[in-house]
Amino acid sequence: MTRDKLTVRELTIENWDDFEAVMGRNGGSRGCWCMHWRLSIANFMDHKGEGNRRAMRRLAKDSPPPGLIGYLAGEPIAWCSLGPRAAYPRLERSPVVKAVDDDGACAITCLYIQRKQRGNGLLAGLIKAACSYAANSGYDLIEGYPIEPTRGKRAGSDTAMTGIASAFRAAGFDEVARPRKDRPIMRKQL
Repeated sequence: MTRDKLTVRELTIENWDDFEAVMGRNGGSRGCWCMHWRLSIANFMDHKGEGNRRAMRRLAKDSPPPGLIGYLAGEPIAWCSLGPRAAYPRLERSPVVKAVDDDGACAITCLYIQRKQRGNGLLAGLIKAACSYAANSGYDLIEGYPIEPTRGKRAGSDTAMTGIASAFRAAGFDEVARPRKDRPIMRKQL
């Protein structure tokens, strides 16, 4: 298996089963179903699990789609949430990943790779595929909010949901701000 064979498709109601296959029974990390940045913390906690799953399923019926499913050899193995920052109210309110400016960048807010596929170098490929998709969707700029793990330590699934800084660098992103020592904001011109 090589990361060069990674392809992406928009999440729609037609491929919802593929999204569920990627996220697993728990909906990614602890019932999130990729609703973390889309809801207030109170709503997120109230709807954790099945409520968040239903909310994401509704979004899969909308346009633009809420993100991309990543496939390796035809099997769904990854997820990338992306779109305008305004689609993520909690992101807009976050002091840690606040907007650098108001330039209409496409925001990559969540990257998730199935546990059995982690460590295979797929994250940078997923980010590159998201960049191609964003460029084809009319964006000129894309940004991410990864974690920069402390030397010698691995990021957990809760903190790594926004990606790892080294994978963004490998995908051609540059750091444009660092609101916290472990949280760079990274961008790429498309």
